[in-house]
Amino acid sequence: MVNKPLAYGPLVFSTRWLLSPLAGFTNLPFRRIVREIGGVGLCTTDLVNARGLLSGSEKTHELIATCPEDSPLSVQIFGHEPPIMAEAARMLEARGVDSIDINMGCPVNKVTKTGAGASLMCERDKTIDLVEAVVKAVKIPVTVKMRLGWDETQLTAPHFARAFEDVGVAAIAIHGRTRQQGFSGKVNRAGIRAVVEAVKSIPVIGNGDVLTVADAETMLRETGCAGVSIGRGALANPWIFRQLAQWEATGTYDPPGSFQERLELLRKQFGYVIELRGADRAAPFFRKMGHWYMKAMRVPAALRHALQLAKDAAEVDAVLARVAEQGPTIGTKTGLLPDLHISVPAGPNAHW
Repeated sequence: MVNKPLAYGPLVFSTRWLLSPLAGFTNLPFRRIVREIGGVGLCTTDLVNARGLLSGSEKTHELIATCPEDSPLSVQIFGHEPPIMAEAARMLEARGVDSIDINMGCPVNKVTKTGAGASLMCERDKTIDLVEAVVKAVKIPVTVKMRLGWDETQLTAPHFARAFEDVGVAAIAIHGRTRQQGFSGKVNRAGIRAVVEAVKSIPVIGNGDVLTVADAETMLRETGCAGVSIGRGALANPWIFRQLAQWEATGTYDPPGSFQERLELLRKQFGYVIELRGADRAAPFFRKMGHWYMKAMRVPAALRHALQLAKDAAEVDAVLARVAEQGPTIGTKTGLLPDLHISVPAGPNAHW
């Protein structure tokens, strides 16, 4: 069942299952967890403001924090000025990043109103010039993550994909929704297939609504994409990449972690957050991710709320001790848990 290895130019990946960039979530601690479990071919950072990166913004530089085990790594940058985007790419290349991803998919107003993110899909010539400037600035592979278009009347992704391939982009990742949809509605896999058919040889990565192995199989079969990028599905089930690698190699796969295994993973990831930010600043940073862990663990609402109120590492540890003692509301501490139903939020994923 194993297919030709996925590669961005000379950069070859161990699998074709990729961690999507998600604002507020795909930080170094979570990437470390996903890599330790196994099965992920490439991880991409939260979207990074190119101008903020060049100005030395502490918050922006925290987004690109990495470690030797965090490889291969792509950094996703956003902006609308070719010289700034090109210089940010050169800076990242000098830091040893393996690939640069250009964000053309973010639907959030604070990004699109600056002319960046999904709004780049409305500026044909300027956008192609911007992408070409980044490609020419570095020797490492440059990719683009985009949506199908601004709205249903402007499904411009196939046209852009052809143009980007012509200027040297190594791969295209396509989220099967328009900017107008945000994160609502259903992914249009026929739209993703149109992008796959538009390019000559570069890989197209399918993204959107892949929450299970079955969803990934559907994405591959219906779109013909070369790889699959997963965001929300990995938050609810960090084992999904290992499951996919097992499925592709053998046709079967292990279940995701039990309550106890998820609790151990949660503790480990929180420890990585402390390494990154210090004990005093770790708790607020971890609240959003902790919410996903506890939902999947079937932790009672009162304890999930208590974690959201925790102000420091000691308070987090106290909540987790209560969680460990009480166990899940459904199932056992060591057995299989019911799958988590993940609704599609209407707002920006940074607010989930």
